Amino acid sequence: MDTQFNTPLFTALVKHAENNPIQFHIPGHKKGNGMAPEFREFIGDNALSIDLINIGPLDDLHLPKGIIKQSQTLAAKAFGADYTFFSVQGTSGAIMAMIMSVCEPGDKILVPRNVHKSIMSAIVFSGAIPIFIHPEVDSSFGISHGITPDSIDRALKLHPDTKAVLVINPTYYGVSGDLRKIVNIAHSRGIPVLVDEAHGAHIHFHHDLPLSAMEAGADLAATSVHKLGGSLTQSSILNLRGKLVSPKRVQSVLSMLTTTSTSYLLLASLDVARKSLATEGQALLEETIRKADLTRLRINKIDHLYCMGKEVLDSSAAVSMDPTKLLISVKELGITGYHVEKWLRHRFNIEVELSDLYNILCIITPGDSQDDLETLLHALTELSKEYKHLVNKDIDSSVLLPEIPSLAVTPRDAFYSETEVIPFEESVGRIIAEFVMVYPPGIPIFIPGEIITQENLVYTQKNIEAGLPVQGAEDVELKQLRVIKEHLAIK
Repeated sequence: MDTQFNTPLFTALVKHAENNPIQFHIPGHKKGNGMAPEFREFIGDNALSIDLINIGPLDDLHLPKGIIKQSQTLAAKAFGADYTFFSVQGTSGAIMAMIMSVCEPGDKILVPRNVHKSIMSAIVFSGAIPIFIHPEVDSSFGISHGITPDSIDRALKLHPDTKAVLVINPTYYGVSGDLRKIVNIAHSRGIPVLVDEAHGAHIHFHHDLPLSAMEAGADLAATSVHKLGGSLTQSSILNLRGKLVSPKRVQSVLSMLTTTSTSYLLLASLDVARKSLATEGQALLEETIRKADLTRLRINKIDHLYCMGKEVLDSSAAVSMDPTKLLISVKELGITGYHVEKWLRHRFNIEVELSDLYNILCIITPGDSQDDLETLLHALTELSKEYKHLVNKDIDSSVLLPEIPSLAVTPRDAFYSETEVIPFEESVGRIIAEFVMVYPPGIPIFIPGEIITQENLVYTQKNIEAGLPVQGAEDVELKQLRVIKEHLAIK
């Protein structure tokens, strides 16, 4: 009988490699023998020996019947799902499959504005119409939290023909809204709830973390096991439960979007990460939470820095938070988070997860040592000392956040429209035909089909001036924007 201590996929791959078969199939490096020696030596023969393809004994991710199916079944039990699908194209691929499994051209989908770019890409591909919900804004940190159940209820009354509701749980910054209540509201109307759980692979495995999508009764959840669950980068899962979404449909859409040359290194890493979470997750996360909480406490004793804690949980858009996320406000020092990111890199060889105009974000996992955390604390103490001369007691601590522009045409129609390129500063009032976003976290400032506003151009410019990675547009310098072409009357 399979238990969570078993790793059917990884174990079978190792056994296959130990048999040392003669390989007249791809990959062409043939266990590393046909690749650059310096790369082979660095990567190691063990890894290269299981860099395989979907030959008979190793099952096929597109039609799993053997070891992949066994591994996915164990993952479903571990995550509380009815079905789990493995993704070798990250959570972005899982998110696209999730949305395209339930939305057809012209279908309405409720989405928070602070969604990842993969969600908007899926909306372009599917032809769905996004109905945006304003997330609750934390004006102290300049970030968006979750959406409220009341806002979902109001939106569904205004748009009773909605085909799906999408929720972020938790946000990039670790904050969750009242997901269970949102699920109940949507399910009372027979509408499935899709969850972007990119930053919640671990939350199902410790009672002090936010409620997971499957626990809350959601129908589909795209979960980044590689982000916070211990698997290799680009490996993810898509969990399904309930009867509102067909698993056969999901498998079919996933297969359409997935490479036929699926990486067994990524798949095997999902298998062993699931085992670790299911059998050791509680203990590993207990220690991780303890370290993170202590680090937060010590950061908040450093002058002019502030690390977000449970004090932000004061509404139905913020009912719980993941303490392993350390969001540190640096605005009181009179410098941007991006400046701090570069300073930490050059002065202390520290890399952070994200920086924005006001904050840096550090994620703490079982892979962090106490020595690493001590180095971070020392660096932040030095940062405070070095920039205290910029602190002004009358500093303008107000934050600037982008507004939600009006959607004039569907993102798909805008993306495929006849377009033209015009100067950035002359684009107010025109309909944009491309994405503009700050990545990370990948939240759109503009999406195709929206009317360009002066306020959002100012917000974009401020991010560019701060050196933040504004991307998505064809012109990487953002001196021009692609807009829907206007056919003016001939005089």
